[in-house]
Amino acid sequence: MRVAAGAMAAAAMLLAGCVTQQEIVQGQENMLSAAGFVARAADTPERQANLKTLPPHKFIFQNRNGKLVYIYSDPTVCDCLYIGSEQAYRKYRQLALQKQIADENLQAAEMNMSNAQWGPWGPGWWW
Repeated sequence: MRVAAGAMAAAAMLLAGCVTQQEIVQGQENMLSAAGFVARAADTPERQANLKTLPPHKFIFQNRNGKLVYIYSDPTVCDCLYIGSEQAYRKYRQLALQKQIADENLQAAEMNMSNAQWGPWGPGWWW
């Protein structure tokens, strides 16, 4: 369920226009940073090898010292991991939902504008 909302937001971005995978990931990473996740660069051979073992652009969670830690790996855009607490993850989910709602509202407004150009008998150029 957690990953599904992120996938839905990404799909909405793709439907809204010609958005690249890199732009989608960059948008997610901006929200991760805003939510309190910290980026850790894969700047050593050991970190590079570890990064390759994780599913790209997906959340995983681990229990570290009795606390739940959320990890988002990005081997393509920043070549790093984003690490955050449960609180940061909740904030990310809230931001992702707000963005999804804003994107849907924008899409609806654009559709309404498009429909407003059509009168009861067809497009405006028929008059």
